[in-house]
Amino acid sequence: MAGIIEKSINLGLGLISYSREKIEEVVDELVSKGDVARKDAKDLVNDLVKKGEDQREEFKKMVRDEMREALDQKDLARKEDLLQKDEIRKIVRDELTDVLKKKEIATKSDLDGLKK
Repeated sequence: MAGIIEKSINLGLGLISYSREKIEEVVDELVSKGDVARKDAKDLVNDLVKKGEDQREEFKKMVRDEMREALDQKDLARKEDLLQKDEIRKIVRDELTDVLKKKEIATKSDLDGLKK
């Protein structure tokens, strides 16, 4: 019985890295030893695979959150904080348009001043 509990704990902790095939192997071993009924084996495999997927997603989220927190502490810019190429083009285009308009006005006023 202690062996079953130990295997269950090890399997539970290792579900993140276990593939469906590996889980099926472990469950088949438990069935052959009589620790799990054949009729329950498929449900057990599906349950363990689901738990593994859930743990994998939880682990990814935890890593993302920790990385985000670490980057925030270093005060680094994130991708969403940076301007995109299209945004930069628009800013440059707008600035150039403003400069050209001002230059055109200045040129006209300079010319008007010379005429007087």
